[in-house]
Amino acid sequence: MSVFSVGLIGIALFFGLVMLRTPIAYAMALVGFVGFSYLTSVPASLDMVAKELYNTFTSYSLSVIVMFVWMGFLAFYSGIGTSLYVFAYKLVGHLPGGLAIATQAACAVFGAICGSNTATAATMAAIALPEMDKYQYDKSLSTASIAAGGVLGVMIPPSVIFILYGTATEQSVGTLFMAGIVPGILLMFLNMSMIYLLTLRNPSLGPAGAKSGWSDRIRSLKGGLWEALAVFILSIGGLFAGWFTPTEAGAVGAGGVLVISLLEKRLSWEKLIKSLIDTTRTSAMIMFMLAGAVMFGRFMAISRVPFELANWVGSLSLPPFAIMGMILFIYFILGCFIDALALILLTIPIFFPVVVDTLGYDPIWFGVVVVLVVAMGVITPPVGMNVYIIKGVAPDIPLETIFKGIWPFIGTILICLILLMIFPGIATYLPKLLTGV
Repeated sequence: MSVFSVGLIGIALFFGLVMLRTPIAYAMALVGFVGFSYLTSVPASLDMVAKELYNTFTSYSLSVIVMFVWMGFLAFYSGIGTSLYVFAYKLVGHLPGGLAIATQAACAVFGAICGSNTATAATMAAIALPEMDKYQYDKSLSTASIAAGGVLGVMIPPSVIFILYGTATEQSVGTLFMAGIVPGILLMFLNMSMIYLLTLRNPSLGPAGAKSGWSDRIRSLKGGLWEALAVFILSIGGLFAGWFTPTEAGAVGAGGVLVISLLEKRLSWEKLIKSLIDTTRTSAMIMFMLAGAVMFGRFMAISRVPFELANWVGSLSLPPFAIMGMILFIYFILGCFIDALALILLTIPIFFPVVVDTLGYDPIWFGVVVVLVVAMGVITPPVGMNVYIIKGVAPDIPLETIFKGIWPFIGTILICLILLMIFPGIATYLPKLLTGV
């Protein structure tokens, strides 16, 4: 049996284990170990597993994940998201669908200090759903707009998915963060426009709220907006300016949220302990997944699946954008069944050499595109993590109702992807401007 055939069998075995509900980290590690053992030897595979586990859990550069995850949980438990929503509501709540539009703005700003789609969706669901129920918003629009807004949590830096992509491809995390800003803002405005058009066509979907005066709007700035901006400028701005490494920026950001939360008396001892427990669980899950992905990647490398795929793509008489479209379609299909973090770690060893080396696309641009398309998976059936989070906050709303309202927002993500394909400078202009490269 050829090494390439062994690689294909390994991929099929991985999907079989996932369908049997094996944790994805364990599935990748098991297939990587068995496949590597078959193609080399068991002692060599054991040595590979020991080294990769040790290197992953002792890596200083990967401690950035822990810092940004803790920053997100501190922001979640301290209630900063509530203040952000109040300001956004007072600014645009009087428009048709204004509460849902305000949710998009609040998700974007909260994502700038969180970096997690799940934390963003959970926070905004707890805050925004009761308000939209008060104004008798359509259940599909209210729940789906929050689930879609959660996607902004991984597009606007800091983003754990960008960190994993940068780690897996040896790209600058700071540059990836810069590249995600404009596409994230673009997606926010596309979501807002979609909500406005839907409610303008059918006002019963999202009745307008009360209009606030400018004095109320200015007073609402005293809530969480300045705090969020201060943390974002301090940590991400310091990273862009070269003051901090990514790990230091994460530590500064987490420290900033902690200090603000304590000074504002937003954080009790109980909530602080909960943030530490949740950070430990999430970070351990990500680290195990990353270690498993590295093992699986080692197996893929010696099976020559990525290289054979690259050669096959190079032999196709299709323009690069058509091949890129095929790859993105594969991502979309896989994203319906596989978690975003796992999908990044699983597919990057296979597709990155094809896209960058064979097709010649910019690796930073590809990172933004991949993060956007895998983030789509958090709102698409049947896995749709954000949808299940909304369901958990509002158990009386059927899943079918939430998924029914998701499709317009799938459309906004696709529009954003098309614009990125046509105008790659949307992602690459800001990094080039700030770095001069």
